[in-house]
Amino acid sequence: MDIAKRSERLRTALPSAQCDALLVTRRPNVQYLTGFTGSAGVVFFGPDELVLVTDGRYQTQANEQLEKAGILGTIEITGPSKTQEQIVSDLASRYSKIGLESEGVTWAEQQKWAKSLGANKLVSTNSIIEALRLTKEPAEVERIRAACSIADTALRDLLPMLATSPTEREFAMALEIGMRQGGASGISFDSIVASGPNGAKPHARPSDKAIKKDELVVIDFGCVVDGYCSDMTRTVSVDDPGSKATRLWSVVQESQAAGRSAVRAGVSCREVDRACRDIIDNAGWGNEFSHGTGHGVGLEIHEAPRVSYASDEVLEAGYIVTVEPGVYLPGVGGVRLEDTVVVTENGCEALTEFPKFLTAS
Repeated sequence: MDIAKRSERLRTALPSAQCDALLVTRRPNVQYLTGFTGSAGVVFFGPDELVLVTDGRYQTQANEQLEKAGILGTIEITGPSKTQEQIVSDLASRYSKIGLESEGVTWAEQQKWAKSLGANKLVSTNSIIEALRLTKEPAEVERIRAACSIADTALRDLLPMLATSPTEREFAMALEIGMRQGGASGISFDSIVASGPNGAKPHARPSDKAIKKDELVVIDFGCVVDGYCSDMTRTVSVDDPGSKATRLWSVVQESQAAGRSAVRAGVSCREVDRACRDIIDNAGWGNEFSHGTGHGVGLEIHEAPRVSYASDEVLEAGYIVTVEPGVYLPGVGGVRLEDTVVVTENGCEALTEFPKFLTAS
């Protein structure tokens, strides 16, 4: 990845944000600009400077990662004689307006920076770096593709385990171990394994309930490769789950296919959501599709754009989004099918390749 070029793009965006320099506090944005993955650090970014401020635990790591990323910046290490606030205050003294990420600070943090920098110098910025992150570079796409491939392989290898009636928790744990064994650095979110009635809760957490062979099992999971996330959902049953569950699965599968077909550059996120929602509405389950159709994926598992009935955003080539309609029926269970796709000029390319089928036996 050409991380160094991201600074050039950010500098051109500073004037429109009405600030002379920017204090970057959100960890995904710090990583995006510098390649630094430590848990503590901020970036002070000006027209001709980039300074990473971190603590002594990360001095060696910071030097290695910034050098690897080709970042021509400096590193300041905090300590008893110079706090983070003091270092940033010294750097900010040459500027009249300092941007502060509105999405990345609490009220207490805003008050802290107002005290150290001066409240009259602070300017609230809105998604200035997140806007740059929307369009993924080819190397970012490949990292997400690699994370998707690891998840695909883990599910393929472990699906036969469902026939042994594991608990939801046991299957979720096996998936997470399988992804780590496949090369993932971690999971991108807490895995969802929800069987039978539990599947009617869109964000159910794995329990000690044993998975029965004739019930729907919603499996929503992902992993991280080099900081980038994957996200996929499949719903399966070991044996025949019955006619109502089978119809439910078929409707959601048709809805998800319609949503994927709608994805292309120039199409609004609302249109993609509508393509999915129309199928489910016509089946009589519109009220049971209780969430948006998808979201962006990248350094964060949920990032812009929102693929939703309430979104005004328009897809562009290079965006990576999920398409994940679902229907949830109390007492029956739920079905959700999800792919992560990269938007192209003429459609989209699926990065999740695991096939969709109802019966896993």
